[in-house]
Amino acid sequence: MTSLTTAPGAGSTSARPPRPARRSRTGTSRLEPWVYLLPAAAILVGLLGYPLYQLVVTSFYDYRQANVTGGAPLEFLGLGNYAQLFGDAKFWTVLLNTTVFAAGCVVATLALGSALAVLATRVSRWVRSVLFLAALGAWATPAMTGSAVWLFLFDPTLGLVNKTLVNVGLSGFAGHSWTAEKWPAFALVGAEVVWCSFPFVLVTVYAGILAIPSELLEAARLDGASMPRIARSIMVPMLRPIIIIVTIQSIIWDFKVFTQIYVMTNGGGIGGQNLVLNVYSYQQAFASNLYGLGSAIGVVMTLLLLGVTLVYLRLLRRSGEVL
Repeated sequence: MTSLTTAPGAGSTSARPPRPARRSRTGTSRLEPWVYLLPAAAILVGLLGYPLYQLVVTSFYDYRQANVTGGAPLEFLGLGNYAQLFGDAKFWTVLLNTTVFAAGCVVATLALGSALAVLATRVSRWVRSVLFLAALGAWATPAMTGSAVWLFLFDPTLGLVNKTLVNVGLSGFAGHSWTAEKWPAFALVGAEVVWCSFPFVLVTVYAGILAIPSELLEAARLDGASMPRIARSIMVPMLRPIIIIVTIQSIIWDFKVFTQIYVMTNGGGIGGQNLVLNVYSYQQAFASNLYGLGSAIGVVMTLLLLGVTLVYLRLLRRSGEVL
């Protein structure tokens, strides 16, 4: 007597286990992430959205001290403040100063911070601890305090830098003013900005390096790759999202520098030669009582920074990177 077997799938009467039903993405589930974001969004709208709205509105009016304290009626100018701003040659000079200054600070900050991050992975623990303590001390120093200390170090008569240079035989630096000329003054301020900014890059890039699997680096060393080749072919590609984040942060911070320029160049340098957009906006709004024009400069700065960030993120998406 032979037993008949039924091939799988060929008229089998055995019931298959039911597949779990897929959960449809309902409208409620689609809205769920936004519900969690509502508290943060409400805080951002209150702290950033409303002041930004007021800044834009003010830029459309001839808003002066008489309107603030005297109750004088406002005069609507529309785009008049922007037309005046873009027609002023000084604005374009200040914009160029800001762009060159910010670009130099960003490049120097990224180079110094990344180099020290790589160095921190190759030194002993106590040397690394001293490095991080010194860096975090610079990072924690208020901008006003740091600017005053740097200005005293480079003082023409009492500064330690000039005295040291004279003592080593460079007598031409006796009484030398580091802020009398445009670009030396920008270089001095830029050095202070880099000094208080590179620790952020150092800590962030160092954390990214620690996240790289050690097996990859060890395999590259066994294959005979040099450290520059490892950094170029393995570390930089894996650290690209982190580098992009610190680059955007540095661009925003350095483009908005105010305290260092204002303190170290006494409000923008001789004849305004060291003005940047933030200081220029402050001068127009509070020194000249042209609040509408100062607000227009603030709006232009915001749009420029948003444009740079969006272009950077667009290029990032085209390259296939994911933040």
